[in-house]
Amino acid sequence: MLTLLLIVLAVVGLLVVMRREAGATPALALLGVLGLVGLVLDAPVIGVVLLIAAAAVAIAGLPALRSKWLTPRIFATFKKVAPKVSDTERTALEAGTVSWDGELFSGKPQWESLLNYKDDGLREAEQAFLDIQCAKAAGMCNAWDIAQERADLPQQLWDYLKKEGFFGMIIPKEYGGLGFSAKAQSMVLQKLSANETLMVTVGVPNSLGPGELLLKYGTQEQKDHYLPRLSDGREIPCFGLTGPRAGSDATSLPDTGVVCKQVVNGEEVLGLRLNFEKRWITLAPIATVVGLAFRLFDPEKLLGDEEDRGITLALIPRDTQGMDIGRRHHPIGSPFMNGPIKGNDMFVPLDTIIGGPDMIGQGWRMLVECLSIGRCITLPSGATGTARYALGWSGGFTRVRRQFNVPVAEMEGVQEPLARMASLAYISAATVYQTANLIDHGEKPAVPSAILKSQLTEFQRVLLSDAMDVHGGKAVTLGPRNYLGIGYSANPVAITVEGANIMTRNLMIFGQGAIRCHPYVLDELAAKDANDVNAFDKAFFSHAGLIFGNAARAFTLGFGLGKASVPFSGPAATYAQDIARLSAGFGLCADAAMASLGSTLKKREMLSARLGDVLSNLYLASMVLKQWHTGNKVEGEEALLHYSLQFLLNRAEQAFVEIFDNLPNRALGKVLKVVVMPTGRRWNKPHDDLARDIAQRVSTHSALRSKLLSNTWDKDDGAESNPLARYNALLVDYDRAEALYRTVNKAYAKGELPQTALHPEARVEAALEKGLINEDDAQFMRTFEAEVLEMLTVDDFAYDAFANDKSTLINHNAAPVATPQQEETSVK
Repeated sequence: MLTLLLIVLAVVGLLVVMRREAGATPALALLGVLGLVGLVLDAPVIGVVLLIAAAAVAIAGLPALRSKWLTPRIFATFKKVAPKVSDTERTALEAGTVSWDGELFSGKPQWESLLNYKDDGLREAEQAFLDIQCAKAAGMCNAWDIAQERADLPQQLWDYLKKEGFFGMIIPKEYGGLGFSAKAQSMVLQKLSANETLMVTVGVPNSLGPGELLLKYGTQEQKDHYLPRLSDGREIPCFGLTGPRAGSDATSLPDTGVVCKQVVNGEEVLGLRLNFEKRWITLAPIATVVGLAFRLFDPEKLLGDEEDRGITLALIPRDTQGMDIGRRHHPIGSPFMNGPIKGNDMFVPLDTIIGGPDMIGQGWRMLVECLSIGRCITLPSGATGTARYALGWSGGFTRVRRQFNVPVAEMEGVQEPLARMASLAYISAATVYQTANLIDHGEKPAVPSAILKSQLTEFQRVLLSDAMDVHGGKAVTLGPRNYLGIGYSANPVAITVEGANIMTRNLMIFGQGAIRCHPYVLDELAAKDANDVNAFDKAFFSHAGLIFGNAARAFTLGFGLGKASVPFSGPAATYAQDIARLSAGFGLCADAAMASLGSTLKKREMLSARLGDVLSNLYLASMVLKQWHTGNKVEGEEALLHYSLQFLLNRAEQAFVEIFDNLPNRALGKVLKVVVMPTGRRWNKPHDDLARDIAQRVSTHSALRSKLLSNTWDKDDGAESNPLARYNALLVDYDRAEALYRTVNKAYAKGELPQTALHPEARVEAALEKGLINEDDAQFMRTFEAEVLEMLTVDDFAYDAFANDKSTLINHNAAPVATPQQEETSVK
């Protein structure tokens, strides 16, 4: 009995020491004391075992002892198996900052560190711009007109965008820009997502491009010249990075610049001779100034002793001799300006280099630092805006579209995708807003930028498919009335650009985060590079303590023991505590994968992707909790909170299961499964009751629908019709209409109305004639039903409208051409 008690005390005590990461000394004291107790109280076997364990802890855990024999051996092995970090990888790792992503990697997230990023909302000028200028710009767009008739935005819209400073949102006011916060920039792009082409046109110049690069790295002369001209639209920028052989692997640029001298206007000028071919460059066909990435060489060593000077960035006017620009690509679904750029034997002076000669070779660092912010905003904001519009349209359509005498929004087959759409829009809005808030506090979130870009654009893909499904024939028939189909077809653009989602998920989220966000890995690699055994000893054994700590936390939290302290109350508390549990499991699995696979983990992309999926879902869930905690809540929002967090945590647990099942070391996978999920999975998919409640609210005039659609273009105040405003107006009147529908349809079913009254309009007139409704109700229904019919109607065209080349048109119903023999017979 005493032996069992000592074992239990030892295990419990060690778990406590491990959870606190208290180090070797407390563990040594615990084992030593229990061992002596065993010897004194006549339990010699367990006493000796515990004392031996204490001696092992002392030899391996106390710095003075382990540094003599253990650390040098581990260090030698580490140097052999640790992954080699290339210069380009190191640059990417050192770019940006670590904030909440690092907390999730630690396995013991401190929620106060996230809540300390206070949100002051939008400034008055930013909100006014959102309400007025953005609404007017959105109101000038019709998807069909832009995509099919013009293949461009209307000229008056281009003029308006320039006049109102849309292209200078990130440029400070002293240079003529708007000086907007990251949150305001995101909200503008969300509102402009009513039209895909409009959002891309405004988003790209305010994301990765010359404006941001000049702000951060440009010389004062370059800033003074270009920033005011970019702000007011006198200059339209583009940035040439990708090409036929350099897409996702942007560091493998085949485009070259060679340092040379050339006589210009009778004077010898030091400059660059450029040869390049770029593709898929947004705004290139109309750009007046071209940012360019290339590999710089100095074979004559005119600048110094190095020949290969690395990736360099330059800013070149469109009319530079040798620039071949102006042709267009045809992006799927959206005719935003995009095209190739070529340069053949172009000479430009040295001062075209962004930042001047001091920034030669710094191009890759410049790009990844800009990407850490730009990728958090443009495409994630576009995806979020699209999600909110698609939800608004779908909720309205499914409420006014009736089948079997009921709105299709009352059918569970439609309620399921409606609830999913609401959840994805809710998660996206919270994530992009709270991450933008981090940026406004000075963070440059490199790993979250990869999470947002890949996850939110994938949400957009799912959500648009759901929207197409519930709209049915309304969405698959293109024309001016179709507000959904063209945007749906453009979705692959967001999936592909700024780092294709396949690459981002498989290589970047965990691949970059495992080193960048881990509390100790970067220090271990730095110690290896410096051959500093003392620094390695400190980092490695702190790392070992973290591993034991995460194992203890994951295991005990899995049984519900010692729940994490969280600064939340109500429904949020349970989710925050479970995010902490799963964070400990994630930290343990990440270390287990790195330790067991070493440098080969880079090639295990499917495993890396699943680890990235865990991190992504925990990050998204954290942003939802932060938004819930700090935002104003409305009726029905709690159901959406439950649905969204259960959806995310279920996905995180599924990713864990796939990690356990696919680790090459099968025994390790089984051990991790027991430690991380000792009682099995905890989160099921959201319950149907939640889906029914959410679907009902987003398809009616409710507080939840209004919140989800806030700061969208929702008024019919533009030159073009606004389908969202029209659906909102119908939903305001829907309760009255539904009561009249029931009265009329019940009378028809009882035979009180003529059987020939098959249309709603005919039944209304018949019910009025029978005195079942009054004239006021009848007139209301005439107006209401006419608007419903307009929203359900699709476009049709002349037979020859789709043939660009009319000479190829086949007239299938033309009268047959008579043969000579037939003509002769006819005459006879």
